Amino acid sequence: MTNNITITWGIIGCGNVTEVKSGPAYKNTLGFELVAVMRRDEEKVKDYAKRHGIKKYYTNADDLINDETIDAIYIATPPDTHKLYALKVAKAGKICCIEKPMTPTYAESLEVFNAFNEKNIPLFVAYYRRSLPRFLKIKEWLNNNYIGDVRHINWHFSKPASAIDKSKNYNWRTDANIAPAGYFDDLASHGLDLFNFLLGDIKEVHGISLNQQNNYTAKDAITACWLHETNVTGSGSWNFDSHHSIDKVSIYGSDGKIEFSIFHENALVLESVTKNEELFIDNPTHIQINHVESMRDMLINKNSQHPSTGKTALHANWVMDKILGVI
Repeated sequence: MTNNITITWGIIGCGNVTEVKSGPAYKNTLGFELVAVMRRDEEKVKDYAKRHGIKKYYTNADDLINDETIDAIYIATPPDTHKLYALKVAKAGKICCIEKPMTPTYAESLEVFNAFNEKNIPLFVAYYRRSLPRFLKIKEWLNNNYIGDVRHINWHFSKPASAIDKSKNYNWRTDANIAPAGYFDDLASHGLDLFNFLLGDIKEVHGISLNQQNNYTAKDAITACWLHETNVTGSGSWNFDSHHSIDKVSIYGSDGKIEFSIFHENALVLESVTKNEELFIDNPTHIQINHVESMRDMLINKNSQHPSTGKTALHANWVMDKILGVI
């Protein structure tokens, strides 16, 4: 690191996720300094750097990775390039945060995890829901045993196909070569990782997945059942060409239930024999801010362990691949 107060960051990839969700979080976090960004399109990366007040920009990832003034790198490219860049960051000996999922497969994620683990370099993955206040409230309710012994969790997620889905125009999010299960890879990974955080790691899982609607090459209809290490059972279904948009999680216990959404900012609802509560907790404008500040607290303040590491993200990949029948 350049000194014991500030960690300098560079970002590889300046797409939509970095405009509001993540980029400003790195720039605004005390103790972090965002000094460089990279994108292959020079005009676009120059514009990004200018708009966000970033001193340097690159069109070649290797140049950013090997910039001696940069201590840490956030990889915000599509998942198919995560492994390529992450292994280079590990070789350079730099701290890394990777946009989720860590890679498209468990096997690739294991390579990345091992590369950082062997060098004892901190590795984080942007499963930022583990740090958001609305989901920490749910964990608090569970830890306080408001619904008694937890029995089962169910998540139903469905949404209508978008115009681009129906048009057959190219979209990397639904290209099976980049994201084998399309929106499931992009969206369901958030929820399944969160369930590991809330209820203990999933230790057994089975799934059925298929391309049901033929709008694109990736899979679009998935169902699964699983078992947490805490003996909580789970089930889920995801469909990406349904009439209604539904995002509902229910956690059932011996004394009550908790209901919430993963993506919709609906109320958190607690119904139990001892407590009934309905809370609206808005997400921050820069939704990764708590996640980024938690990295700062671990790396600089050294007063906490970050909830989303390479190890926890690797397990999320294992769960996803089990559901998809890859392993």
